[in-house]
Amino acid sequence: MTTTSQDQASIQSPREGWAQSAHGGWAERVLVPEMWATVAIVAMWMAVLFVGVYGGDLTFHSVDSSWSTIPSVVAVALFAAVGTGSVAKRVFGRKSDQR
Repeated sequence: MTTTSQDQASIQSPREGWAQSAHGGWAERVLVPEMWATVAIVAMWMAVLFVGVYGGDLTFHSVDSSWSTIPSVVAVALFAAVGTGSVAKRVFGRKSDQR
C-alpha cells in the first residue's frame, strides 16, 4: 500500500482558490478589510449629506418659553465623525504587531 503526500504549497484554502479563480483576482481585492472600512466611512458621510439636504431641525424649548433650533445634521455629523475616527483607527491604524 502506498501513500502520497501533497505538497503544502499546492494546498489552498477555499477562499484563496475563489479569489484566484478565472475572475481575474477581483475577489481578492474585495475581501480586504480596508475596502470595507472605506465603504463604511463613505456610507456614514452619505448619510450626513442626505440628512443635511432632507433632514429637519432639532428644536429645544426651555422653561422660560424661549426656544432654540439647530439643524439635525449637526448631531448626525458628530456621530459620523466619531464613527469615522474609530473605523479608521481600527482598520487603517499602525500594524505594529502582526497576528
